[in-house]
Amino acid sequence: MAGRPFRCRRITSEAVVKYFKPRGIPLFELEEVSLSPDELDAIRLADFDGLYQADAAEKMDISRQTFGNIISSAHKKVADALLNGKAICIEGNYEKILLERFECPQCGFRWDSSIANAEKCPQCENKNAIIRSELQNEWQYTPGGYGCRKRHRGEKF
Repeated sequence: MAGRPFRCRRITSEAVVKYFKPRGIPLFELEEVSLSPDELDAIRLADFDGLYQADAAEKMDISRQTFGNIISSAHKKVADALLNGKAICIEGNYEKILLERFECPQCGFRWDSSIANAEKCPQCENKNAIIRSELQNEWQYTPGGYGCRKRHRGEKF
């Protein structure tokens, strides 16, 4: 039986550096722990920004349960690296997408979408959406190199 199809995870930050390691030990001598981009973003949202899991999950466009699984995995990997002197490698496939925030003047529904897919309101199908913000850079994480269909905030698939 096949598992559920993968759902894209919206990440809003990109790693500045790709490796962290204990000081004084050459990288080739160290074991490595791989942290995915969505795990790094989950740590940022929960631990650095101090968001509740439900709020962080909404920002990543995933369920609260999925966010809980991601943050738990990330915490375990970071603890393993710190306690056992391993290097942390941040790696994974993600694509940059450009989004704008839209609002429907008819029903008031708000959503984020790429410019090419903002032809009508996902709620009432009004074709006169208003742009409410400038372009914002975001990324979609797709583990294992598997692409996922474009998802747009407010739309249900």
